[in-house]
Amino acid sequence: MSKTERQLWMATLARAGRAEIERCLADAPALPTHKRLRGPETGLVMVRGRAGGGGAAFNFGEMTVTRCTVRAGERIGHAYIAGRDAAKAELAARLDAALQDSASADAFMRAVIEPLQALETERRAALAARAAATKVDFFTLATMRS
Repeated sequence: MSKTERQLWMATLARAGRAEIERCLADAPALPTHKRLRGPETGLVMVRGRAGGGGAAFNFGEMTVTRCTVRAGERIGHAYIAGRDAAKAELAARLDAALQDSASADAFMRAVIEPLQALETERRAALAARAAATKVDFFTLATMRS
């Protein structure tokens, strides 16, 4: 498991809804037993932005985040999710721990992460299609005025 692989599955879990994760877990092997090490607990984080994407940093505002850390066997799973869904944070932490275990990682990737990534791809495509429908070609408008 590389750092990039873990970042990808954690990002996928953070963006998915709890119901979607639970639906995928229905087709997955049972998650290993776990012990909570921290949380789930909810708090605020400061969101920072940059003017124009690359300018000077500024504080954009605060965002509610829920975090959880669990131990499943020798693995420690962490999760930070937007919002107050403690159950989702714990599920994501449990999946993080299970995905770090080479014995169960492939099964959870196929049953949970890959279907969630496919759902996210579909959502992004639908959003892009809606945005494309509102696109105005100003070059065409300029040509029509001449």
